[in-house]
Amino acid sequence: MKTKLLVTLFAAICSSTLYSQSLKNTPSFIKDSIDVYVERSLKTWKIPGVAVCIIKDGKVALMKGYGVKELNKQDKVDENTLFLIGSNTKAFTGTAMAMLENDKKCNLNDKVIKWIPGFTMKDPWVAKQLTLTDILCHRIGMETFQGDFMYWTSDLTSEEVIKKFGSLTPIYDFRTKWGYTNAGFAIAGECIKYISGDSWSDFVKKSILEPLDMKNTITLTSKINKQQNIASAHTMVSDSVFVIPFPNIDNLAPAASICSSVKDMSHWILCQLNNGKYEDKQVIPNAVIKKTRYPQSIVGRKRTPFNTSHYELYALGWELCDYEGKEIVSHTGGVNGFVTSVTLLPEINLGIVVLTNTDQNAFYEALKWEVIDAYLNLPYRNYSQLYYSYFKGNMDDETNQVKEWRDSTKMNIKPPIDLENYTGKYSNISYGTISIAKEKTKLIMTFEHHSKLKATLEYIGNNRFLSTYNDPCFGIKVIPFKIENNKIKSFTLHVADFVEFTEYEFVKIL
Repeated sequence: MKTKLLVTLFAAICSSTLYSQSLKNTPSFIKDSIDVYVERSLKTWKIPGVAVCIIKDGKVALMKGYGVKELNKQDKVDENTLFLIGSNTKAFTGTAMAMLENDKKCNLNDKVIKWIPGFTMKDPWVAKQLTLTDILCHRIGMETFQGDFMYWTSDLTSEEVIKKFGSLTPIYDFRTKWGYTNAGFAIAGECIKYISGDSWSDFVKKSILEPLDMKNTITLTSKINKQQNIASAHTMVSDSVFVIPFPNIDNLAPAASICSSVKDMSHWILCQLNNGKYEDKQVIPNAVIKKTRYPQSIVGRKRTPFNTSHYELYALGWELCDYEGKEIVSHTGGVNGFVTSVTLLPEINLGIVVLTNTDQNAFYEALKWEVIDAYLNLPYRNYSQLYYSYFKGNMDDETNQVKEWRDSTKMNIKPPIDLENYTGKYSNISYGTISIAKEKTKLIMTFEHHSKLKATLEYIGNNRFLSTYNDPCFGIKVIPFKIENNKIKSFTLHVADFVEFTEYEFVKIL
């Protein structure tokens, strides 16, 4: 899900390795240093396990697992271990849609309402103008992650996600600004179903995964528990790593639900770097490869810590940027328990996949840049150390802020009105209802569309409560209440930036 934010920039020994013996001019970092670098970084970042694949000139330069599938267990990561790849799913969805256009079954300039006749948005004119390209390149007018709290790990179906998406008020004017919109890809998945006659999952399997022999890759998180060789999901709270449940995000499947291994992803990379061919078979037409990499949206300026970069653009499920005179085609992915990256440098025939099993690290990006710099003969920078210093600073700031809030809960500050007055039902026009009940000296918040999610509310002064969610991915946030004439009118809901930046106002109805 979370590619642009992945806010929080994971040990054990390596397992099996695959090297291509025929590769020449492999950088010394790859040949001699990468194992030590990765193993050291796993300890620094407290990552249980990682899998890495490097493809160069049509051959595997490195394919390897490091560490373990689950913290405090001995089962090692290997090249076939499955990880949720998050928003790296989007390139598969963009490719699927472009393949349908190439087969003359649709046009990417088609309006969404042509394929989903009942589709609506807050502005009826925008609903009529929105195209397939718009939803695939994040130029709908939404703020990045807007609406994700409503959908993420909720009980909503894909159809309900699309309906609720239509009730949101976009932050920006239509097509004026890039805003990363996961629900746009849910809409794309529904369009693929209507255009092809197959579900998004079946179409991607039949058209991409099976021809690429990605036989261990699954498209739906509901099938995760049937897998044997799979990495567990982990997160970090207060500098401690622990296992969390796999998320069920099938209502956003075309945006984030693919689960794959570096072995299977190597087939995807080989195909991407060979103009759509895999083992001498044209699996994806070259015209489709080009279409998916054609820039559609301006993301903004791009700056890297040491070397030259100028711009960042977005195509059909791919991010594009320049780096030291080369074009990079890439994406990142983040879902509960995992962050990942997939990177292509077509001009030098290089592809990199990094899969990690915690959602609190930037190592998946640091290693990518280390490999790129090695192949471009740029100086070694130790990006892992650099990124970790930023990460640690941010984590320390966050820990101190939470401590300050928690200290406020111990000061026995009394709310202006009795806690009973805060109890009842609250409604948001897009989300639905939230209920608040009193348990001893605290308030407990429950959610209509997140049956397992709860938040404990503790008063900290100034009509504000500290909200601690039982799912750490939703964070610890301050919730302000609005009181008029000693009556509760509403509160403003905040969740972790990893889920959504946009706030929600809930009005008391009962």
